[in-house]
Amino acid sequence: MSSPPKLVLCVIDAMAPVMLERAVATGVAPMLATLMQRGRYIPDCVAAFPSVTPVCAASIVTGVAQDEHLIPGMNWFHREEYRYIEYGSSFRAAQRFGIARQLTDTVYNMNRAHLSPDTPTVFEALDDADVRTAGTTYLMYRGRHRHEPQRDTALTRFASRLMRHPVLGPRELFYADIFASRPTGCRSALGMPGVRDRHSGCVSAYMVEHDLFDFLLLSLPDNDWHSHKHGPEAQLRSIAQADLQLARVFNAGGGVDRFLAEHAVIVMADHSQASVQSTISLQHDLAELGVLSPRGGTKGAHDEGEGGAHIAVCPSQRGAMVYALHEAERDAMRASVVTRALGIEGVDLVAWLAYDAHDEPSEGVVWSPDRGELRFAPGGEVRDARGEGWNIEGELAALGARIEDGLLVAPDYPDALARVWSALTCPTSGEVLLSAAPGYEFLDWGGAAHVGGGSHGSLHASDSLGALVTCGVELPQQEPVQWAIRDIAPLVLNHFGVAADGTAAIAST
Repeated sequence: MSSPPKLVLCVIDAMAPVMLERAVATGVAPMLATLMQRGRYIPDCVAAFPSVTPVCAASIVTGVAQDEHLIPGMNWFHREEYRYIEYGSSFRAAQRFGIARQLTDTVYNMNRAHLSPDTPTVFEALDDADVRTAGTTYLMYRGRHRHEPQRDTALTRFASRLMRHPVLGPRELFYADIFASRPTGCRSALGMPGVRDRHSGCVSAYMVEHDLFDFLLLSLPDNDWHSHKHGPEAQLRSIAQADLQLARVFNAGGGVDRFLAEHAVIVMADHSQASVQSTISLQHDLAELGVLSPRGGTKGAHDEGEGGAHIAVCPSQRGAMVYALHEAERDAMRASVVTRALGIEGVDLVAWLAYDAHDEPSEGVVWSPDRGELRFAPGGEVRDARGEGWNIEGELAALGARIEDGLLVAPDYPDALARVWSALTCPTSGEVLLSAAPGYEFLDWGGAAHVGGGSHGSLHASDSLGALVTCGVELPQQEPVQWAIRDIAPLVLNHFGVAADGTAAIAST
């Protein structure tokens, strides 16, 4: 049996379908145009909710949603450790929580402690099958191979004061300048925005030239940074820059024709972005309920008394979560948060779990301040676009939805019920989830937002649908009507004939 072609999974962060199409039409993205012409273009691959990079990256590499992989947001509250987790909403937010703590959580704990050990990554599954794995700087890198931090330059020696510990990653790992499985001559200025794509292109070209991988995750994140700063309409320039790095990689393999003769390619976005004009200060709006500060406190220290902390507020750009800090107050706090949240300007949707008499989750609730309340639970006769069944009661207008021939259609909130259910039933999520209306973003804990630029995180289609292009990859015989980012890991594993647990996959019929 012949070996499958090598596979490159390229994640262009926040690549909006309309901007990809415009880049191709104007001729500034010839490599992407070639892949679309020779392969399959899917313009509506749906993200996780909240549609922020840590949640989406975890879903991409594991093939499951956060009810299984357990990464719930950009900012969240760790109940067992009684502290906030902050993955890098902004530099000012990192300062509030402590830069050393933020870096440790992002570089180390996200993979080794926060990501569930029960959900193997594509790197782990392929490593177990002896497929040669490789990855450039990406939030999710967990694999089977040990890598020590670099200390070969003054900059890396300075960084090693904080980044002192080894990690487990793919066989070939290049994570900023912190981890490098071998010398390549490529530098990233410790992963500074605007340099990251060039670093990924440089090390990927090196790996192509030296035949160092069978599977490569090529991360091109600068499109997201550029769109945050200049707005989604400015993506034409950053997609063109990403295309140049693809050309660099293809040229290292002898040019696009020769490269595609020997490699399959998947190019995708993890989410999209929407324009931001206004902000929501959830910390301020819920202050009277007793909000835990970024520096936190000792668990149990504020159980009683005036001015004590009773909730943790966790903004994730255009999504947010609120946690009840004390189990005895959970129901009362949830009701109080919901009541206040429904009156906050810019909040589009509020969601929470309802519980039965045995304190088990019975149904999810989504409430729009303007369009009413919808209750839902898995297992009913109404089908969504991915074929999942749901029991539904209440106002379909809450999600701008309708039912046609037993099929739930909600174009403004794609895959809404599954995404909200996964978020609500995730053990690390908050008791109340919020989604911002178009044009709004939740201020992070540093008081930062992307007004005048773009952002993401909501349930709305404007920042939830990303582009997906496949070339040389076998697609399932029964394609989903609605593609989702959690479909990508199974595609990768199937390409190599590997099951999610690293064993040989059963051949499809």
